[in-house]
Amino acid sequence: MLFLLSPAKSLDYDTPPQIQTYTKPLFTRQSAQLIDLLKTRTPQQISTLMKLSDALSGLNVARYQTWSNRFTAKNSKQAVLAFNGDVYEGLNAKTLSGPQLDWAQRHLCILSGLYGVLRPLDWMQPYRLEMGTPLATDRGKNLYQFWGPQIAHYLNERAAADTSPVIVNLASEEYFRSVDRKALKAPVVNCVFEDFKGGKYKIISFHAKRARGLMARYAIEKKLVAVKKLEHFEAEGYRFEPAVSRPDQLVFRRRLAD
Repeated sequence: MLFLLSPAKSLDYDTPPQIQTYTKPLFTRQSAQLIDLLKTRTPQQISTLMKLSDALSGLNVARYQTWSNRFTAKNSKQAVLAFNGDVYEGLNAKTLSGPQLDWAQRHLCILSGLYGVLRPLDWMQPYRLEMGTPLATDRGKNLYQFWGPQIAHYLNERAAADTSPVIVNLASEEYFRSVDRKALKAPVVNCVFEDFKGGKYKIISFHAKRARGLMARYAIEKKLVAVKKLEHFEAEGYRFEPAVSRPDQLVFRRRLAD
């Protein structure tokens, strides 16, 4: 199985990585093309394009200007250790062992507006470029058109080498839209996490993001290679609900005490 995650807006480049092992990103040519375009934008233009505060737009303009084709230990960090949002708090990669990170490297992909697809140990320079950003390029009016079927083709290559060619989607809708479903050959299984609130079960963004990270962690710890095994996930009160699930959508629910 191949697990997909979204990136995070928050980054941690202060905490030293617990391992020195790294790989280089696969789509650096495309990343450089996007960076060259972003370098032409002023802080005000970036602020408008990405709906950022002046401080954040200034920070990211500086990041674009210093981004380099040469990835080093000084300007980069392994992606799974650099991202620091809700998903990655659930994943808690900084406490994974070397062998566990090696397993994640073989079974986990992080979708990215700038990098296309990142493997967990790929060196990543800091950036902000959400997949839904309407950044016009010579390939179209947004990043979905820029990436086109490239991401799906890569996932096809990865899945073809797997004994169980299944894509487990733990990414947000914004990021999974970057995967061209017409070009994708492997079947997809979505994992949905719902909490009971206001008299019904619903997806609560913060909790769902954390749960996706927890599920990825569970898969890494158990070295899961079969979809059926995902049904045993029970972290932080979630339970598999077969009555509302389908073969292509596993629903996990929890009802916390008020």
